Amino acid sequence: MGWFRAGSGVVKLAIRRTISQGGSYAIRKRILTSQNRHFHTTVFRSKAQAAPVPRPVPLSRLTDSFLDGTSSVYLEELQRAWEADPASVDESWDNFFRNFVGQATSPGISGQTIQESMRLLLLVRAYQVNGHMKAKLDPLGLEEREIPKGLDPALYGFTEADLDREFFLGMWNMSGFLSENRPVQTLRYILTRLEQAYCGSIGYEYMHIADRDKCNWLREKIETPTTMQYNRQRREVILDRLIWSTQFENFLATKWTTAKRFGLEGGETLIPGMKEMFDRAADLGVESIVIGMPHRGRLNVLGNVVRKPLRQIFSEFSGGTKPVDEIGLYTGTGDVKYHLGTSYDRPTRGGKRIHLSLVANPSHLEAVDPVVVGKTRAKQYYSNDVDRIKNMGVLIHGDGSFAGQGVVYETLHLSALPNYTTGGTIHIVVNNQVAFTTDPRAGRSSQYCTDVAKALNAPIFHVNGDDVEAVAQVCELAAEWRQTFHSDVVVDLVCYRRFGHNEIDEPSFTQPKMYKVIRNHPSALEIYQNKLLESGQVTKEDIDKIKDKVIKILDEEFLASKDYVPKKRDWLSSHWSGFKSPEQLSRVRNTGVNPDILKNVGKAITHLPDNFKPHRAVKKVYEQRAQMIETGEGIDWAVAEALAFATLLVEGNHVRLSGQDVERGTFSHRHAVVHDQETGKQYCPLDHVIMNQDEEMFTVSNSSLSEFGVLGFELGYSMENPNSLVIWEAQFGDFANGAQVIFDQFLSSGESKWLRQTGLVVLLPHGYDGQGPEHSSARLERFLQMSDDNPYVIPEMDQTLRTQIQQCNWQVVNVTTPANYFHVLRRQIHRDFRKPLISMAPKNLLRHKDCKSNLSEFDDVQGHPGFDKQGTRFKRLIKDQNFHSDLEEGIRRLVLCSGKVTL
Repeated sequence: MGWFRAGSGVVKLAIRRTISQGGSYAIRKRILTSQNRHFHTTVFRSKAQAAPVPRPVPLSRLTDSFLDGTSSVYLEELQRAWEADPASVDESWDNFFRNFVGQATSPGISGQTIQESMRLLLLVRAYQVNGHMKAKLDPLGLEEREIPKGLDPALYGFTEADLDREFFLGMWNMSGFLSENRPVQTLRYILTRLEQAYCGSIGYEYMHIADRDKCNWLREKIETPTTMQYNRQRREVILDRLIWSTQFENFLATKWTTAKRFGLEGGETLIPGMKEMFDRAADLGVESIVIGMPHRGRLNVLGNVVRKPLRQIFSEFSGGTKPVDEIGLYTGTGDVKYHLGTSYDRPTRGGKRIHLSLVANPSHLEAVDPVVVGKTRAKQYYSNDVDRIKNMGVLIHGDGSFAGQGVVYETLHLSALPNYTTGGTIHIVVNNQVAFTTDPRAGRSSQYCTDVAKALNAPIFHVNGDDVEAVAQVCELAAEWRQTFHSDVVVDLVCYRRFGHNEIDEPSFTQPKMYKVIRNHPSALEIYQNKLLESGQVTKEDIDKIKDKVIKILDEEFLASKDYVPKKRDWLSSHWSGFKSPEQLSRVRNTGVNPDILKNVGKAITHLPDNFKPHRAVKKVYEQRAQMIETGEGIDWAVAEALAFATLLVEGNHVRLSGQDVERGTFSHRHAVVHDQETGKQYCPLDHVIMNQDEEMFTVSNSSLSEFGVLGFELGYSMENPNSLVIWEAQFGDFANGAQVIFDQFLSSGESKWLRQTGLVVLLPHGYDGQGPEHSSARLERFLQMSDDNPYVIPEMDQTLRTQIQQCNWQVVNVTTPANYFHVLRRQIHRDFRKPLISMAPKNLLRHKDCKSNLSEFDDVQGHPGFDKQGTRFKRLIKDQNFHSDLEEGIRRLVLCSGKVTL
């Protein structure tokens, strides 16, 4: 191997590369303006600019960790200090010297000095930090990266003559590299193992992780005496999965030559990789996986991973047929086949079953990320998965979108927040090395498209997409990391796109060099077939047998697709059984509550512990609230909201309120969480409404300063189970435009496109209130414009026949009394269908002296205000209580107004 590069000439230097405090090399680099469009090139200083030998380090620094040692003089002084008094140096140095001295007389290493030991340590660390820069990641061979000079043994004073010298390894905790338990190895062996571990088809980035235990865990997985080898049985399974992935795309291309399908050609190893990942995850305790992904490769994942019936996929390609008549049949508008989702219980290689659900999503790349994470968190709550090991999220990304879309970081940033964490998400980047027509040099400023994940201390495994066994290996490792450390991990599948952005696109217009190579490049299947044939583990007859089986099944499913008629519409999941479609009449239910229950929960939500010392202003607020409950008069906005939450909790429903500053409330009106002014402890009265209440049954949580990510998270959370009131409150109503994609692509149209209901509530503080143009309007007109109520049909207004709300895409309200606010929140749960609720939340009405309600307006007692023949309910319109009959004569025009409008 060419470990040494000519002309280094730096034998005099003891150490030139230093270890930064962050645990990685401080590399000075610049980006070349070369024509290489696949990877940015890193260039190091020329030898003429070599750094001088580090100066002696003062004795005052002798307590530093050995990982910060920078010069031979420093090492010598440190050794003398240790010999005089071992306690005078850092513990890590003490261990280092003890190990070294204990082996100093071992045969073969008598000439090894402390300086040589440290140089070797730094060489090993250079591979751990920068070995990925030398890894063979690009299957097309187009990358032109400078190999970091830190990987040159000559830089550390080693020469060709040192290759067969033996060095002691035990002092560096390199036991993983030991062969036959030998504590000494030749430099040649060490370099060979470093190259195999860090510079093959996998490039590992993990030394940016602050936790040394995590780094050591990965080292033990990576630095093994021999490279990982799959046995014949595992290889046959991987081959079978790769053939399915490849033949599926070939079959679609043959049958529908001009159809857009956003195939996986060039990245077919994704399918066996995902299957290996899911099998390993199931072995480690995962029972359910929520998947989000873009359109590229989606049909392949649906058919081969999630196991959507192939005949159904083929039927959709041919135009499909409508489902047979059902009661309340609702087909919606539909969506293109590569946006649809499904769910399936899939058997694993280990004999277990795992539930997979692929979330439907639009073409807006990465918009589904927070939705998947929110849905995963909800699954964990409903399955009592407190350790977050049974339910897991997997997100598949594109290279351009992972680097370019801000919602990626917003989602990553939620990963460790207490009320948003899911115990780690596995991210797989299908890295085509081009985004539509944009080269990486125009699409990102970073070395890799995955660099954003370093902010989260997530390990990143880059892998050559043509090496299916390497893909399987890192996918399994990602599953093990997630289940061990419960944090995010990234797999960067470096592959290519055999065709254009879609199959009828011409990529050579913009990437002629790349596609000239691709046209002559063998598929991953061809490469793996040849490898297995050369090994003798598989014969050509074995391969042909698997191919014939796959083609036979595909042909049979294609014939069956011609007569395929869905017997039951893929409507709602099992949790939603019994809920009505927009075509089925749902009765209006009473939302009033028994007066005794109101009184009891009212006392609970206004009570603070005796030894608790809140802020005096907050204490006064709670005293006033207790008085409201006691007298039954003057109920304000915050108390009405708390009563709605509390009564729903008593009825067994889950309530979750999230958003920026929602615990106190932007306008300091809610105070759902109270802080002890002396101890800093927190108390939430709504956590104590019922006996032994689950701590997550009511959740109120300040979110990160994100709209897109957090609203998407709450949307995903609300979609898992209908028996939950999930609310996102904007800090100000105009902040909703930071999450416009969620409103446009999911909330306003998700039921129609994907047949998925949600009862998510969005509170948007609305009104000028003397504050000027910013933070004023929640843009009510936008939400009304996005409403799909038929303008040519007058709705049925009879209470028993009314279906207008069911047939609309969402509800937009501007509530003006606390009692009506109470009922509109409870109405979200007390009906057998779900619709999003957009509420123009008030500002000055929160404390307005005239904006009060009596407790009798909240109950279900006949004769009380608001009660009618069907109970107490939300009032869509509050009639004018004044008598204007003398003015009504001659009126020719009626003006409908919303908000604070006075004539």
